[in-house]
Amino acid sequence: MKLAEAALAESADCQKKIEKLKERLVNCVRVQEGEQPIEDPNALLKDLRATHDRMTDLVTRINRTNSSTDFTPGTGLSDALAQRDHLAMLRASLTRVVEAASIRADRMTRSEVKYVSAISVRDLQVEADTAAQAHRKLDSRIQELNWTTELLS
Repeated sequence: MKLAEAALAESADCQKKIEKLKERLVNCVRVQEGEQPIEDPNALLKDLRATHDRMTDLVTRINRTNSSTDFTPGTGLSDALAQRDHLAMLRASLTRVVEAASIRADRMTRSEVKYVSAISVRDLQVEADTAAQAHRKLDSRIQELNWTTELLS
């Protein structure tokens, strides 16, 4: 199995199954006295535990593979993933600041308080765009590697 398959498909399936099992359990763990639950909660709990175990195994194998895979000489895939996350968070933060600094409040009269931006919105927008572009390029390279790397046992 390729790393991307495990990271995307398998783990997503496990997460969805866990959520569905939790919903089903919530709906059947309490019943009116003298009634039977619509499903066996013990069987659902067993399935929930097994799915959590499967998810833990997948995450462990994904992490092991990420730690063992070179992204570039001297840089591991785990380091590239951390850098990608950093770029995404930086872009989001800068975009939020740009939005706050860009809000215009038109004055009706000259006596109303005038607000001006305390930073260069243009420069900050360029920095946010640069971070977004770097994130896209890095993400593409990571995804390419994910589809060619075998998941370790």
